[in-house]
Amino acid sequence: MAIVVTLDIMLARRKMKSRDLAAAVGITEQNLSLLKSGKVKGVRFSTLEAICATLECQPGDILVCQPDDEPAPTEARGQRP
Repeated sequence: MAIVVTLDIMLARRKMKSRDLAAAVGITEQNLSLLKSGKVKGVRFSTLEAICATLECQPGDILVCQPDDEPAPTEARGQRP
């Protein structure tokens, strides 16, 4: 099982830029980029809470648990036309 970060999809749905989210949450653009790419080992609950509050979503909207053999979620998987 792998945890996949789908933050880029939620940003697109909310029509928000990464730099705007980073500023609203109080983290650097570089740290947000690392989170979006899945290159982090963890995220603080306070950061996750701030991201969800800003994007008006739930943690499950940006973090997905999937089997290792399943392709990563994309907008083509029924998320958007």
